[in-house]
Amino acid sequence: SYGPYVRINCAALPSTLLESELFGYEKGAFTDAKQDKPGQFALAAGGTLLLDEIGEMPPLLQAKLLHVLQDQQFSRLGGRSVIKVDVRILAATNINIAEAIASKRLREDLYYRLKVIPIVCPPLRERWDDIEELSYHFMRKAGVASGRELHGMSAEALDALRAYRWPGNVPQLELAIERAIVLGETHHVELQDLPPEILQTGEEAAT
Repeated sequence: SYGPYVRINCAALPSTLLESELFGYEKGAFTDAKQDKPGQFALAAGGTLLLDEIGEMPPLLQAKLLHVLQDQQFSRLGGRSVIKVDVRILAATNINIAEAIASKRLREDLYYRLKVIPIVCPPLRERWDDIEELSYHFMRKAGVASGRELHGMSAEALDALRAYRWPGNVPQLELAIERAIVLGETHHVELQDLPPEILQTGEEAAT
């Protein structure tokens, strides 16, 4: 068994709530703590915990996380007992790590603690060859969800997708394809079905 897989987005929660989500809390730890609640570390025990957007985690919480990684144990908020845990940690961020360390936004000791097997994923704008395959994957997925039968994508639409710089990376591409499927009126994704910013880029590239 590979154990549970748990994901938490560190950028989506304020620091106080993020701490309680990671480590859990005991009844009475704060005003609304009506009962004990296990955190994501406990839920991921024996499995994997993905800390997405870890570069957005506040420095004080980064220090606590570092101790948990070193000692493989933690305490819930409001609790005194120590909980031992065996969890595989995956961490992801889209920030410039060197700049974040220099500005003290990301703790250097935490970074090197996490940097066991680094995987660098270039932004979508640097993976020109992946855009077509990803677009067709998202098109099939959106077609099934919407109940529409789709037969392909026009060359003009694909050229526009390739010309765009994708500041939102792969999630932005998926949303663009979903929008095209919803608004499209044919069995193909056409240039005019794409979001305005991508449509404009495609028109500029064609001139």
